[in-house]
Amino acid sequence: MGNEVTLRLSKDVLEKIHAHGEQAYPEEGAGFLLGVEIGSRDVQAILPLTNSREDSARHNRYLITPNDYLKAELEADKLGLSLLGVFHSHPDHPNHPSEFDREWAQPFFSYIITSVQSGKAIESRSWRLSEDRSRFVEEEIQTN
Repeated sequence: MGNEVTLRLSKDVLEKIHAHGEQAYPEEGAGFLLGVEIGSRDVQAILPLTNSREDSARHNRYLITPNDYLKAELEADKLGLSLLGVFHSHPDHPNHPSEFDREWAQPFFSYIITSVQSGKAIESRSWRLSEDRSRFVEEEIQTN
């Protein structure tokens, strides 16, 4: 694995990710990325989630439950897609993964992080966890 993987998504999908982050503000918003992987990763749909983290931590943490994963797998199967990753927002923080993000990440997934400043989505970047789980590597996002 290296920087050879590109994450592709439509402007419409990216706008939905940004809208979810803005709606969740000042808490973190999160959801799943659904799509296909043929050379590049093509995100074709998202599955927004309700943040299941306890109230006091939602401003800087999100929680995806086992039931959320099951729901996402079933939705992906229904659409003929695969689970490609997770998106989440960082309210009033940069769109760089935190140590908490690294500890809970899975090496296969793409992680889109959107910086939401004062309630407005500013920019999204995507990351992949290295196979040894020591760090994130940024992956290119292409919109069409």
